[in-house]
Amino acid sequence: MPTVPPERPDSPELHRNRQTAESFGSDAARYDRARPRYPAALVDRIVAESPGPYVLDVGCGTGIAARQFQAAGRTVLGVEPDARMAGLARRLGVEAEVARFEAWDPAGREFDVVIAGQAWHWVDPVAGAAKAAQVLRPGGRLAAFWNAFQLPEDIADAYTTVCQRVMPDSPFDFRAVTKRALDGYQELSAKAADGIRTAGGFGDPEQWRFDWERSYTRDAWLDQLPTHGALTQLPAEQLDEVLEGVGAAVDAAGGSFMVRYTTVAVTAVRAGAA
Repeated sequence: MPTVPPERPDSPELHRNRQTAESFGSDAARYDRARPRYPAALVDRIVAESPGPYVLDVGCGTGIAARQFQAAGRTVLGVEPDARMAGLARRLGVEAEVARFEAWDPAGREFDVVIAGQAWHWVDPVAGAAKAAQVLRPGGRLAAFWNAFQLPEDIADAYTTVCQRVMPDSPFDFRAVTKRALDGYQELSAKAADGIRTAGGFGDPEQWRFDWERSYTRDAWLDQLPTHGALTQLPAEQLDEVLEGVGAAVDAAGGSFMVRYTTVAVTAVRAGAA
């Protein structure tokens, strides 16, 4: 499940914003095609530091992270509240059940790893951690992670300007997502760590960080933009205006640009290992 720009301080907690949380399936194929994958170093570390092969993917979306863990030899079950996203995940080879994680019935099943890629902020941080503790074997690992991107300044300024013009009443802080995205995701990981501590059943949470880069053409970036949380429910005419403004900035930059990504993760081990 997907990215959303940081909200303003007076906005409700993200996991309560179900309208946005369950809006990404409106174009599930685009989401799967355009969204970045997760760094191999993250997948490798989670696999290496987990006690077995069974992975539960919370908010699996179209199965982007799930397929990366399948490629690493893991057996993955996804849980996804949006039936449209889960349906595409199944068609792409990921077993997925439709439910909100907090209400999902594990039916006695246990796992070695619980992951959540770009999704844990849509889960109640305490109830979610408690459910993860319930389904993890002792010594199993919970790992929630997010891709935070840093745009070049000219592209960031164009995005902020056009979004503020088109959506002046939006609860999303567009300058934060383009200029301080890493700060926002570090705040999300800190909230996740607090939820883990409050729920109990885990050792001390750790935070991991992975830095990487990806080059985007104009078309590739504009293909991804409509999958961002602030834009998934935008009427077509307004979305076209946003894409036109950002596209013009990419054209002025030569038609392509480099995005710096930082993948941040919060992870903890289920207590009770021998």
